[in-house]
Amino acid sequence: MKHKLFAILFLFLTINLKAQNNDSLVLSKIFKEALKKGEAYTMLDSLANGIGGRLSGSIQAQKAVEWGYRTMVNYGFDSVWLQPVMVPHWVRGSKEECYLKITQKSHFYREKLNICALGGSIATPILGITAKVIVVDSISDLVKLGRDKIEGNIVLFNRPMDESQVGTFTAYGGAVDQRWAGPSIAASYGAVATLCRSMEVGLSHYPHTGSMRYTDSLPKIPCAAIATIDADELAKQCKLHPDAEVTIKMSCETLPDELSYNVIGEIKGSKYPNEIVVFGGHLDSWDNGDGAHDDGAGCVQSIEVLRLFKALNLRPERTTRAVLFMNEENGLRGGKKYAELALMNKEKHIAAIESDEGGFTPRGFGLTADSLKFKKFQTWAPLFYPYHIYEFLPHGGGADIGPLREQGVPVLDYKPDSQRYFDFHHTEIDTFEHVNKRELHMGAAALASLVWLIANNGW
Repeated sequence: MKHKLFAILFLFLTINLKAQNNDSLVLSKIFKEALKKGEAYTMLDSLANGIGGRLSGSIQAQKAVEWGYRTMVNYGFDSVWLQPVMVPHWVRGSKEECYLKITQKSHFYREKLNICALGGSIATPILGITAKVIVVDSISDLVKLGRDKIEGNIVLFNRPMDESQVGTFTAYGGAVDQRWAGPSIAASYGAVATLCRSMEVGLSHYPHTGSMRYTDSLPKIPCAAIATIDADELAKQCKLHPDAEVTIKMSCETLPDELSYNVIGEIKGSKYPNEIVVFGGHLDSWDNGDGAHDDGAGCVQSIEVLRLFKALNLRPERTTRAVLFMNEENGLRGGKKYAELALMNKEKHIAAIESDEGGFTPRGFGLTADSLKFKKFQTWAPLFYPYHIYEFLPHGGGADIGPLREQGVPVLDYKPDSQRYFDFHHTEIDTFEHVNKRELHMGAAALASLVWLIANNGW
């Protein structure tokens, strides 16, 4: 009996070792192809430089849809299609203006401040809004001041991202509430407008835009992000000169919803075609840069996964599907529509992966799933060590695949090095020249390797 058990155990270990060796060889081929012949960087050039910023509902977003569809068709994937979705259409209008004004006896001082409207903001009156500024570090500080101090003034939310956090996305999560919820809360206390310190770890003159949310039952007031250096200067001057005033001019507006599309391409599984591993990034971007890191990188990496499989004549056992989601930045309509139709069509997704943290050097992945799946996920970690990829962490996912998570699908996120991400995030310098070709291709190879492991081995 002991001999039989030993034989069975030996056979299991032998089979498992062979599978590991085969996977190791496949990963080696993937990385070599990506690093020597990768096409993600060329794709990103055509998307970022050829089209530019792609805010949902815009002509540029429609051109990006056409680009994504054409690119995947030209690569000859098994299926390529467009998935219709209605998206919001907010426009920035003319360049925002902001000036600090200080009057002391006969001396008049005027300084330009760098701002940009937050996505979804209403415009100011044509002549702008001029008011004193109340500086707060948090929403709770605003509440403590109350209506007597806030009413009729502009509120500056000036809490910085926590530089002591190693993970910059953790620091972002600890500060972004003032951008997202601050305007409506300030309006409830009578504020006439808000400025929010840009979501940036360091200091620069570049304002970082981003989405915000109005509460329907409260007044809507104009809201903008202010560059971190300018926020510090404004707070300093308001402390020295309590009567200082700021003028803000913005011409943004929200237009009727527009028809747009998720762009989808796939390679059918050889053995379990009805089981799907989906991965993707979001095709839309803010309009002030060209969305190279956020999230052109994730889109071209996702297309590159399928291109790598075709180039290497690899056909995983399960269907591998790339999705370029529309409207992540200011609505998540694309992710919601994809999950809605997946449920309606009774599709079986065994994993969903998002690449939306920039085109930097790969560090690893995170997974949200049950303990058995997580244990298997960790057994793949040694396969990535030769490529200096070490992080196989609990808790993964992404905004676009969040609705799939709600349906019980295991969700993962691709984790590149995050230290430089918030230098560019939602700014005019999120442009193609700030993406490193080799880092981008390493990330595409890492993503393709994980997709292969899940699609060919299952959980």
